[in-house]
Amino acid sequence: MKPVLPGGTVGVLGSGQLGRMFAIAARRMGYRVHTYSPDYDTPTGQVADLEVASPYEDLDAVRKFAKKVDVVTFEFENVPAAAVEAAAQVAPVRPGGAVLQTTQHRLREKTFLSQKGFPVTSFAEVLSLADLEKALGRIGYPAVLKASTMSYDGKAQSRIDRPDEAAAAWKAVEGREAILEGFVRFEKEASVVVARSDDGRLADFGLIENTHDRHILDYSVASGCPDTPLEREAVRLAAAVAEALELVGVVCVELFVTGDGRLLVNELAPRPHNSGHLTVDACVTSQFEQQLRAVCGLPLGSTRYLQAAAMANLLGDLWDKGEPDWRAACAFPDVKLHLYGKSEPRPRRKMGHLTALAELPHQALSRALAARASLSRGSGL
Repeated sequence: MKPVLPGGTVGVLGSGQLGRMFAIAARRMGYRVHTYSPDYDTPTGQVADLEVASPYEDLDAVRKFAKKVDVVTFEFENVPAAAVEAAAQVAPVRPGGAVLQTTQHRLREKTFLSQKGFPVTSFAEVLSLADLEKALGRIGYPAVLKASTMSYDGKAQSRIDRPDEAAAAWKAVEGREAILEGFVRFEKEASVVVARSDDGRLADFGLIENTHDRHILDYSVASGCPDTPLEREAVRLAAAVAEALELVGVVCVELFVTGDGRLLVNELAPRPHNSGHLTVDACVTSQFEQQLRAVCGLPLGSTRYLQAAAMANLLGDLWDKGEPDWRAACAFPDVKLHLYGKSEPRPRRKMGHLTALAELPHQALSRALAARASLSRGSGL
């Protein structure tokens, strides 16, 4: 493909914090950035050259937006397929619409992974309560019912431990198409962020270990030097997924590590991921710059870690007792503060994150968590 060189304009469908960090990376390299979403004064819009606030359903507006850019990418996978198709009529879209169609729908995603031979938990399509009861009979208990679309961070998801819980779980997805998945008794959760260029070259950020709280990522840790068979297998799996998708861009492959050391693919995100935020401070090339390089047809950058790193999310709950003590967190010299420009803190809303670097992973995590705790205590060091 013809590369889009610095000085060109990149369009972003979506306007959250992922787009914000992408836009910062792009502008640093001399690109202009336009963003499109239904909202105004968004995290991405605050740093973009142009913010277009219009519904995704306004396909004429989408096409008009795409005509003014050299390439279009997206910062979350729930952009309606029709909007992506409209943009693709007038500008290249990377990753392509087929990747989006697969990954924005849980049943299609699991089916794709299964058919390609990737390890996944047992699953079944659910269109009715009768379907659910039949699927439970085959998959067993416990199991998790998830709406096939827009069911992230624990939303529209229910664990079912007994037959008498099925009706309530079906009610919770409000009659939407759903997927029942066998519950995985995992030892830990992990992810691998991998980039793939248009000529098939790959670059990954190694295995990142993740810990969740109330179904939302709480913190992530990366050693920066994968040296175990499990880590190498995780990277191999992620690279194979990127190849199978024929991806041009970045994908995060979320994994379960079982008690007996097996890896199961849980979810795919065809864009930068919350767990990869630590790459901004820890790596030669961040996940956001890597996305830019891939979609613009530039060579991929080095993913070498400068040190081990940890990332701790900052949710809106931190504002319960007033403005957090930013000075206290900034008193930790090896900790970096990232805020997303969201004006309204709400419980469980991702407002920012902290990244810490250290010689060893557990040291980085300790620093990140201590800095986060200081936001509420105001105690500093």
